[in-house]
Amino acid sequence: MVSYSPRLWQTEKIDFDKLREVLGDSVDDGQERYAFTWPGKRDAIRQSQTPSTATLRPQKDKSVDWDTTKNLYIEGDNLEVLKLLQRSYHGKVKMIYIDPPYNTGNDFVYKDSFSDSLDNYKQQTGQASSANPETDGRYHSNWCNMMYPRLRLARELLSEDGVIFISIDDHELHTLRKIGEELFGEGCFVADISWQRTYSPRNDAQGIPTEVEHILVWSKSPNWNPNKLERSVDMDNSYQSPDGDDRLWASGDAAAPGAATHHGMVYAIQHPITGEMLYPSNGRHWTFGQNEMLRIMREWSDYKLKNIEDNAKRAEICGTTVDKVSSDIKAIVLAEPNEATFAEAQKRYDNGKWPRLYFTSKGKGGIRCKRYVDAVGGRSATNYWPYSECGHTDEAKKEIKKLFDGQSPFDTPKPTRLIRRMLDIATDENSLVLDFFSGSGTTADAVMQANAKDGGKRRCILVQLPEKTSGNYTDLCSVGEERIRRAGQEIKTEVEEANRQPELDGEPKRVPDIGFRVLSLDSSNIQPESEAQSGTWTADALYEDVIKEGRSKEDVLFEVMLKWGA
Repeated sequence: MVSYSPRLWQTEKIDFDKLREVLGDSVDDGQERYAFTWPGKRDAIRQSQTPSTATLRPQKDKSVDWDTTKNLYIEGDNLEVLKLLQRSYHGKVKMIYIDPPYNTGNDFVYKDSFSDSLDNYKQQTGQASSANPETDGRYHSNWCNMMYPRLRLARELLSEDGVIFISIDDHELHTLRKIGEELFGEGCFVADISWQRTYSPRNDAQGIPTEVEHILVWSKSPNWNPNKLERSVDMDNSYQSPDGDDRLWASGDAAAPGAATHHGMVYAIQHPITGEMLYPSNGRHWTFGQNEMLRIMREWSDYKLKNIEDNAKRAEICGTTVDKVSSDIKAIVLAEPNEATFAEAQKRYDNGKWPRLYFTSKGKGGIRCKRYVDAVGGRSATNYWPYSECGHTDEAKKEIKKLFDGQSPFDTPKPTRLIRRMLDIATDENSLVLDFFSGSGTTADAVMQANAKDGGKRRCILVQLPEKTSGNYTDLCSVGEERIRRAGQEIKTEVEEANRQPELDGEPKRVPDIGFRVLSLDSSNIQPESEAQSGTWTADALYEDVIKEGRSKEDVLFEVMLKWGA
């Protein structure tokens, strides 16, 4: 009896190549290759390449500050919407955040149809849910087919310095990583961030309780650098001035790693008080160039450059042989090393306000470097985001309940502090932000908060499929739109109250853009047989007899603007 490995048919169809290996068939190594593929991948690519025949219709009655706002809320299938946004927003989006379905088997709504995606979208919006059960032979493939074309289009919307953040759990983490690396390139992978989603893991959970969720990050271009975060109070408290310096500082190493490639920065510095020759540790070199080091040391005493024939010592530090180390590097030595200069340097130490390079052990120890707090800047974001800084799921539920009078119309919101962290490191005050799985509208809430804090003019585009919901709201778009209305009013009230009690010499805060234009995905406003529908946009083509019944001239105007990229 043959024992088959369960890996042959975990969630996809049986892998007959592996089955032949188990049965002992010979395998032609020449046919083997590394590839990431799945059933339907070609259609998924075609989905992203096929132009949309749809349009976006204005919904003024649902909007806030229609005439002045720069924010958009779009009701519709995000695949079609991403196609429609290409002409107007190609290369203009600084940051994208999405929280797509996690493919747990119960929450899969996006079932694309290559033959007619718009009709497919309209059919789906009448359903409460379309599950993707694990018993489906294409459990992972269905999810890949949903995500691939959307991410392919999303990449085209990113600016050259843009970045995308994608929330995901363990179900499709590795699948998403492969999709992202294929679309963005391995060189554009930024991080797999672990967000501490809960502050109280369940002790009764089976196996290992899940405490973190993943946020995968890719940039449009390689070598993307995030903005620095604000420094914490604890970090600033570590900076002091034990020598009476006018600037707060912390002690830092006067040397840095990399001696093997920086021979010219490895040399002796003579101690101004003891006369001892000081070198960097093995493998390290002095932090600053020699001219800068000499300038600082001359604040202690009179110094000069001199060749002291120490190539053997320098070679040891650089990890090389004497014949390979740079031989013309001079040491920084005292011009007159004697008891008088030693005493004068000791007096300089005792008087305080030491130079940037200073000495430990009451002036007689090793060399250190001052790191000034006003020169350090912010702190770097790591790949671990604790709930204490970025919120947790319980906080997110409390936020939405507060806005909706104690009721929660959405089960899985993200905390605004989590999105705020992304905005802090990935946007500036005038950035365009996109969320095309916008859920309850947390991203818009976070953008308005960020603008209220720093006076910025960030804009956001939110896209959401109008999934049916239970409770007081007919669909998820109604929930998102209402959240933005309520959050905007709350922010406006907070700003106005703060302005009633301004600080001394403080400028009053500006109420940010809390409005949004609602647009809905629909079929074209132009009759199919018209010149306009075929792509030849002329003034003669816009007569009333080519406009569909029930559509307004404003509907047509928006369609023309979309196609023109206005």
